[in-house]
Amino acid sequence: MVQLGIERLLDERADAVDGDRLGLITNPSGTDSDLNTTIDLLDDRDAFDLRKLFGPEHGIRGDAQAGVKVGDSTDEQTGLPVKSLYGDQRQLRPEMVSDLDTVIYDMQDVGCRFYTLIYTLAYALEGVAEAGKRMVVLDRPNPIAPLPVTGNRIDESAESFVGAYELPIVHGLTVGELATYFNEEFDIGATLEIVEMREWSRSDWFSDTGLPWVYPSPNMPTLGTATLYPGMALFEGTNLSEGRGTTKPFELVGAPWIDADEWAAELSAQNLDGVAFRPAYFSPTFSKHERENVTGVQVHVLDRDAVDPVMVGLTVLASAFTSYDDCEWVEYDDGFFVDKLAGGSYLREIVDTADTANEPREIAADITDHWEDDLAEFADTRADYLRY
Repeated sequence: MVQLGIERLLDERADAVDGDRLGLITNPSGTDSDLNTTIDLLDDRDAFDLRKLFGPEHGIRGDAQAGVKVGDSTDEQTGLPVKSLYGDQRQLRPEMVSDLDTVIYDMQDVGCRFYTLIYTLAYALEGVAEAGKRMVVLDRPNPIAPLPVTGNRIDESAESFVGAYELPIVHGLTVGELATYFNEEFDIGATLEIVEMREWSRSDWFSDTGLPWVYPSPNMPTLGTATLYPGMALFEGTNLSEGRGTTKPFELVGAPWIDADEWAAELSAQNLDGVAFRPAYFSPTFSKHERENVTGVQVHVLDRDAVDPVMVGLTVLASAFTSYDDCEWVEYDDGFFVDKLAGGSYLREIVDTADTANEPREIAADITDHWEDDLAEFADTRADYLRY
């Protein structure tokens, strides 16, 4: 079994924070291998002076849905004050840690650029650096680490809370490695310490670790969800349901105007490695097409070592938009949300101007052609931050 950063802190490294006034950034995924929460583990031991909690998107206990602002509060279980990092502002401000010495970060990432928890980490590093405090990151597995690094390297002009710091879509780093990458590559300059795992290999899927899966956000219930998320999350930028409000988010996709049998047949004909498609019928309990009868497909991962989730998502997206006139891009603030996910307008423009006579997989390949130089650059940079 993999030994987590929190377990190494408790067993071997308690002196690293001995006497420090502590803050903790965490959520329900912050547990040890016996499912004891990091909050309780630190709060219950006299060796740790835990004074404050910080909550990311979805809140400290994971009870808020995606995109819902979370306010400051008091944690009912411990009585500790909770400062929100997903409210009117998302930065950890220096004044929030003025009464602390060290901020500990312990949450499970899913290995994808879109996931907001890693930007909570980056912004916290900036706040800690400005305040002259210290951060300790308790490392955890990248659950989809065996997947190849994939996607364009997002640039500054396209940065948002779902994409920043020049990351590709699938980055292949642990949170500890990401913290060091953010801190050094972007000159944040925080005093940073990583408590590494033991017995973890980059060839391990999460299911190989011997650890229980605790969903890090309400719509990330399984490792299967995380495996498809890097590609299927692009549907968040469309008027199709990406399965939120069902038991299979990012595995189910559809809309009331889709012909489920026809679409499943077209997608099956693309012969995408590692996946299969079946017609699906569902009614989301919330989010897009709430309580409507939705028709579409379910994506089944048959061989996770063969699947390319980003190519799957792009192919399904291209198929939808070239087959059904009712498909639209969702507008967001000053533009289209899919542009924030994709890191620019190129994905949307290629799909909108695609020859409908072309196979969806060919359209997807036109998109991925943009990435070769970006991936080579990131691979060189990434190598400097690998710990395992």
